[in-house]
Amino acid sequence: MEIIDNHTHLNDEPFRGKEQYYLERAKSLGVTKVICAGQDPDFNQRAVDLVQRFDNVYAMVGYCPDVAKDYDQKAEDKLIEQLKMPKVVAMGEIGLDYYWDESPRDVQREVFARQIEVAHDLKMPVDIHTRDAFPDCYDILKNSNLEYGAILHSFNGGIDWLNKFLDLNVYFSYSGVVSFTKATEVHESAKAAPLDRILVETDAPYLTPKPYRGRQNETGYVRYVAEAIAKLKDIPLEEVAEATYKNTVRVYGLKIKRILMR
Repeated sequence: MEIIDNHTHLNDEPFRGKEQYYLERAKSLGVTKVICAGQDPDFNQRAVDLVQRFDNVYAMVGYCPDVAKDYDQKAEDKLIEQLKMPKVVAMGEIGLDYYWDESPRDVQREVFARQIEVAHDLKMPVDIHTRDAFPDCYDILKNSNLEYGAILHSFNGGIDWLNKFLDLNVYFSYSGVVSFTKATEVHESAKAAPLDRILVETDAPYLTPKPYRGRQNETGYVRYVAEAIAKLKDIPLEEVAEATYKNTVRVYGLKIKRILMR
């Protein structure tokens, strides 16, 4: 059994200088590959650096909503340069955040749409952050060319939003939230989501799943996200692991050899 954590921040401060340790811990839990998410120039560069150090790490780069206000032609040129590097597999994380509102909302929307265009030109998927912004996120995606796929990172919508986004070329990435007792809307959407459209992630060091909620998250804990989905769907963990592995390889276009776990 192998699991891929398709969205983690191994480039964040809690893991700096200890990446090998956390990757080895992840492997002991059946998590053999991870995709490290960028979000600003610093995190993007750290993600790119990590893929050069570790065979089982891939990266995405992008400007998240918080720094959308800093996006300009120079920033775009740098992103394009990074997106063309080996093992950089997506534009992300990008999107909308109306909770923190660190960038003006009109700027967030404009930069989000523009980054989707850039990703399409490079034949790459996009990894999307959306918080308190489902209507605008849906409208932008509906009017964008998602030929190469999109991933709704840490999807926390209910069945209504699931059904709307299912009409687009969108995958649903569930985080530790799906294991939270009171996250009933997320439980219902995870039950209803087609298995061939589900991915799993940690968003480490955030959103730690049960049974470790309250502690710092780490990439290996994506196993417990997969376990939570398996329990909700009443299917074996191995079936969730296999499906989400294949889905991740497909949408990100990963060119990898399977590692047999014993």
